Amino acid sequence: MAQQHQEWLEDLVIRLLCVFALDRFGDFVSDEVVAPVRETCAQTLGVVLKHMNETGVHKTVDVLLKLLTQEQWEVRHGGLLGIKYALAVRQDLINSLLPKVLPAIIDGLQDLDDDVRAVAAASLVPVVESLVHLQSQKVPFILNTLWDALLELDDLTASTNSIMTLLSSLLTYPEVRKCSIQQSLTVLVPRVWPFLHHTISSVRKAALETLFTLLSTQDQSSSTWLTPILQDMLRHIFQFCILESNQEILDLIHKVWLELLNKAPIQYLVAAACPWMGAWLCLMMQPSHLPIDLNMLLEVKARSKEKTGGKLRQNQTQTKEVIQEYIAGADSITEDSVTRDYVVMRARMMAAKLLGALCCCICEPSVNTITQEVKPAESLSQLLLFHLNSKSALQRISVALVICEWAALQKECKTIVFSVHPRLLEVLSEHLYYDEIAVPFTRMQNECKQFISSLADAHIDIGNRVNCSVFTIDQANELVTAVFSEVTSPFTLNSKVLQQLDSKRQQVQMTVTETNQEWQVLHLRVHTFTACAVVSLQQLPEKLNPVIKPLMEAVKKEENTLVQNYAALCIAKLLQQCTPRSPCPNSKIIKNLCSSLCVDPHLTPLAACPAQPQSSQENSKVGLNSDRDGMHHTVTKHRGIITLYRHQKAAFAITSRRGPTPKAPKAQIPDLPTGSSGNIPTELDEAQKPYVVQRRGAEFALSTIAKHFGAEMATGLPHLWDAMVGPLRININTDNFDRKSLLEKGDASAQEVVNSLQVFETTAASMDVQLHPLLIQHLPHLYMCLQHPSTAVRHMAARCVGVMSKIATMETMNIFLEKVLPWLGAIDDNTKQEGAIEALACVMEQLDVGIVPYIVLLVVPVLGRMSDQTDSVRFMATQCFATLIRLMPLEAGIPDPPDMSEELIRVKAKERHFLEQLLDGKKLENYKIPVPIKAELRKYQQDGVNWLAFLNKYKLHGILCDDMGLGKTLQSICILAGDHCLRAQEYARTKLVDSVPLPSLVVCPPTLTGHWVDEVGKFCSREYLNPLHYTGPPTERARLQHQVKRHNLIVASYDVVRNDIDFFRNIKFNYCILDEGHVIKNGKTKLSKAVKQLTANYRIILSGTPIQNNVLELWSLFDFLMPGFLGTERQFAARYGKPILASRDARSSSREQEAGVLAMEALHRQVLPFLLRRMKEDVLQDLPPKIIQDYYCTLSPLQVQLYEDFAKSRAKCDIDETVSSISLTEETEKPKLKATGHVFQALQYLRKLCNHPALVLTTQHPEYKRITEQLAALNTSLRDIQHAPKLSALKQLLLDCGLGNGGSSESGTEAVVAQHRILIFCQLKSMLDIVEHDLLKPHLPSITYLRLDGSIPAGQRHSIVSRFNNDPSIDVLLLTTHVGGLGLNLTGADTVVFVEHDWNPMRDLQAMDRAHRIGQDGKTEKADTSSSSGKASMKSVLENLGELWDQEQYDSEYSLENFMHSLK
Repeated sequence: MAQQHQEWLEDLVIRLLCVFALDRFGDFVSDEVVAPVRETCAQTLGVVLKHMNETGVHKTVDVLLKLLTQEQWEVRHGGLLGIKYALAVRQDLINSLLPKVLPAIIDGLQDLDDDVRAVAAASLVPVVESLVHLQSQKVPFILNTLWDALLELDDLTASTNSIMTLLSSLLTYPEVRKCSIQQSLTVLVPRVWPFLHHTISSVRKAALETLFTLLSTQDQSSSTWLTPILQDMLRHIFQFCILESNQEILDLIHKVWLELLNKAPIQYLVAAACPWMGAWLCLMMQPSHLPIDLNMLLEVKARSKEKTGGKLRQNQTQTKEVIQEYIAGADSITEDSVTRDYVVMRARMMAAKLLGALCCCICEPSVNTITQEVKPAESLSQLLLFHLNSKSALQRISVALVICEWAALQKECKTIVFSVHPRLLEVLSEHLYYDEIAVPFTRMQNECKQFISSLADAHIDIGNRVNCSVFTIDQANELVTAVFSEVTSPFTLNSKVLQQLDSKRQQVQMTVTETNQEWQVLHLRVHTFTACAVVSLQQLPEKLNPVIKPLMEAVKKEENTLVQNYAALCIAKLLQQCTPRSPCPNSKIIKNLCSSLCVDPHLTPLAACPAQPQSSQENSKVGLNSDRDGMHHTVTKHRGIITLYRHQKAAFAITSRRGPTPKAPKAQIPDLPTGSSGNIPTELDEAQKPYVVQRRGAEFALSTIAKHFGAEMATGLPHLWDAMVGPLRININTDNFDRKSLLEKGDASAQEVVNSLQVFETTAASMDVQLHPLLIQHLPHLYMCLQHPSTAVRHMAARCVGVMSKIATMETMNIFLEKVLPWLGAIDDNTKQEGAIEALACVMEQLDVGIVPYIVLLVVPVLGRMSDQTDSVRFMATQCFATLIRLMPLEAGIPDPPDMSEELIRVKAKERHFLEQLLDGKKLENYKIPVPIKAELRKYQQDGVNWLAFLNKYKLHGILCDDMGLGKTLQSICILAGDHCLRAQEYARTKLVDSVPLPSLVVCPPTLTGHWVDEVGKFCSREYLNPLHYTGPPTERARLQHQVKRHNLIVASYDVVRNDIDFFRNIKFNYCILDEGHVIKNGKTKLSKAVKQLTANYRIILSGTPIQNNVLELWSLFDFLMPGFLGTERQFAARYGKPILASRDARSSSREQEAGVLAMEALHRQVLPFLLRRMKEDVLQDLPPKIIQDYYCTLSPLQVQLYEDFAKSRAKCDIDETVSSISLTEETEKPKLKATGHVFQALQYLRKLCNHPALVLTTQHPEYKRITEQLAALNTSLRDIQHAPKLSALKQLLLDCGLGNGGSSESGTEAVVAQHRILIFCQLKSMLDIVEHDLLKPHLPSITYLRLDGSIPAGQRHSIVSRFNNDPSIDVLLLTTHVGGLGLNLTGADTVVFVEHDWNPMRDLQAMDRAHRIGQDGKTEKADTSSSSGKASMKSVLENLGELWDQEQYDSEYSLENFMHSLK
């Protein structure tokens, strides 16, 4: 066996090696070639080699080495890829493999082709350690080769990244650094400079790693090579920081800079840095919209050689243009203003960190001795003062930031403190018009003067009101508001003049507003960072207001989260510094922050109005029929669940967006805050925006304060602790909870508790672990709040319980399971139920997979509420169940949480048994049917009855969606009869209301009502099931209504139920079974709405094809079974529909496809417990095979003529225009109904033409007269079957089946019973007429047939079916798909012919399985007759191909690290 396995592996390897030799495909991404075919083959080879024996591995490597000698670079590239994975995977053979392949890899490092060099370097990275220890003699040569290679690399060179990474990896080993490097590092290190500015971020990162590796040596030798190039290194790293926009690289820059300052001799460092300090500050102050003066940047010159033998890349040019550089990188200049402001501020803050650390060095006493004439620290303080004295906001902000960062390192320097601190305090009291707003300010002055001139022209003199030559912003604003109103009101101006003046006034007002906004932002930031500097220096003034005010304003108003966070940290430091002060401002600051935290009513509900009214945008989207479609969960002061309301609102927002799903932004900023108070949603109302910003700032501040104070928070900030728990203690009595008194206290008291809980939720998450016991003490108060009469209080308490479950999972969950979970069953107290289920939803949201150990204890109580009478509880429970059931597979093998009580462990074991049955039908208990059934059930049918009995036992509902023909009707009859019998016995014994005998209802298509009555009679005696065939005209049905009480089963058609819904809705049924239940797939039809009004203890859907077109149809089915189980239709579409449908688009990205797969898996897990589906091929070994044959028919000359006439017609041109316009809109707006109507009319016309020309060539047809005359001249008519090839084909098919003239016996007399019996399906009744009158009667008169279509009354259809099944002398049954395709037993036939296909393929499958079902003992053949008029163009095939991947996808897929991890 092992030998065979090795042979199989060898065979596989040979095939993979052939691909390496033959593949030439390359995809150019970010100036680097990716060979996805070769890379994937190399990964596959890696997996194979892992399982191969040593001999096989060496043989494979020998072949790979031969590939390296080939001329084509792609072959060499493939060979090295194979070697890379071989070395990485077989580290156990490295002692023999590395010496064998190293010479070839070294040759690869010197290859003429960049991509070959890249993979050669990449192949050594995973085995660097072995290389250093096993082949140390080769390392110096490799190292020199790599240093030399740096001279040849540029932005367009593929091997840059790999070479930098290998160099960095090698230099981490001390023995490598000690190698006799031919040239000094002083010469070699500058070769890295160009790569600090490389276009690919991974190259920049590798360059920094290399520098850090060289600097972080333990020996002191670094100073010898560093000193000559120290100034250049400082300049390069600093300007690199200014131009960088990637957070990870900025952090790495900071790390390298600190290492550089640490390793450089202090005197040399100060001497090198001081001359450039001014220039660096200027770079840091660079305005974000202006390009940097290139004279301020150190130009990077990389030596370049003429390359030979390489390949020219796409868009590669020989001349290099001058690129404009911007602060935070030129690539972010095109981003929206908020993102751009964020990355620029981040670059300034990082530059401040670098300069702050440098200031510490400059202020070192060792370089500032008394004897020195010019002390560096004094020069630095003069430089900082110079910028603080300027009128530029950016200069002041930059200096303040540098002081903050320098002070944060806690190195004292009295020189700077004494000189700078007084000036900082002065800046806090200054109100300047900064240089940055000079342009809008000047424009405002000019427009104000022009406006005054316009007033003067209209003979309105305002000289006495305005007498200033330069307007302040306030004066300008007053001019266009109060002054304008006053001076124009006495005048009776011409309306035209007044209109012109008002237009100019509005223009000036707009300019004033813009200028004011720009000034406000600058002014706030200058004062905020200045206040931060004062706090950081720990030199607080006597009057604190000038320091506190800007910090609080920044927290409330600053839209940039970095600035908000910075201010938040300073407030935390300020509170700590102010703790000993008297009077202490801390209580006022805390109170202010707590108020700000609660300003957004969308996140902190108002007790008086917990659900915020919809915005104008949402109102416009909600139609009249939003009760089931939109946000139909209403929330009042005392009723409802806010969490549920918000989930539905969010889903409504997602599904209301028109057009395709928006693509992810190009460059995601990784550290923008997320969640409830992170980024401001783009569709936010302008009026709501200030509240969101203010709340977010307060959340940052309180979280930061809690972290900053740590374990001292409760004692150091008693006001904050009191704001968290004070109102809880006062208002909530845990010993004697009195809901009535809480109601009497009113909304003000409830709002106080809501605000307190909001502070609790925000602060608790950031509190020190030592304070957690204090929080746990207040769990009883939180749980009592869950039964508070106020909806808002219950919501906030539920959120706090969620946060607590994350902080102290064990303690919170133990009390929750023992005290709160039982409230779910309190059906007499909706308030308790709503509080408990909302708390569970919040706990699940917070814990995520952490809920898994508790799932078993939660699922069953939640399941019990999925049929609760209260809408809010039912909807929330179904949502929770959906999440829990998806996590269920993770539960197996997870141990019980510690400290779980014995009682809970016992309950858990019992409920696990139930869940195993729910999730695995094979573990169901066997159900003994208590009544005699006149049929022997097959094993899978008994399993089906067991499943239905399980649903019955736990009052659940489900879909029995066995393949067509497996006996769904019989299984349903078993459970119906069994349950009616048991219920009657139970009632006779107990006389309880719960077990009163109730009738059941079967709703089915009209064709099947008689079939159901017959089947019930066939399998079960009337003693147990007494069916009433409820059918006929209205008068007959009215008579039958009086007989309902005498029957325990009513069988009615869908249309009858819809028409008589007023009668049916008043009856409480035991079972309601929908046969062919996919009829209600569209929840908006009258039929669906009527059926959903039926009330029954148990609801079952029978359908062989529960999903016919798309997954959205499943929602309507479950909306009948368990309303709310899949959320609202909007939620379902948002969670499942959109991602699944998007993933099936040929143009979908891999991320969309992955989202689609995950959504589909999640949906499967959610609905699977309530679906039972068995396929014929899985359960029926004795069912004869199904054979499918397609017959292609060529159009007749007459059809071709009519087809071409249409192609030239105006109608065809209209269709082309419509289709092209629809494709252009790409879902941005719905195409006009009329236009799409044209398309369907055209398709219908062509479809009829392919069936038979007579269907289109009516007397109204423009060509009718000409063609009729033309046919008459040829002695033929339109009814001749030669003009309809489908009829000719059908005739031949019937003859081949032994019907008609072809079915004669050997004796010459015709057989009474033919060999085959056939079902012929047509879509159109008119086509059925043609088959009957133009083919069967004139050409095949000996064939006997019956016909079943819409013209046959529903009551007579069953008798036709029975006659066909029971009379073998009838050869053919003619049917339309709509009538004959649903639920009929037509096992008398063995051949199904489709003359034409339905638009919906599921209908054809249904129709086909009318014959292919239990009871069929001969093989079933299916024949399709299709007419075609052309082939799909190659263009359409290519358009449907998926797009090539982007760089991120390639990096992820072909990461060696990810690959190695996958092998573990």
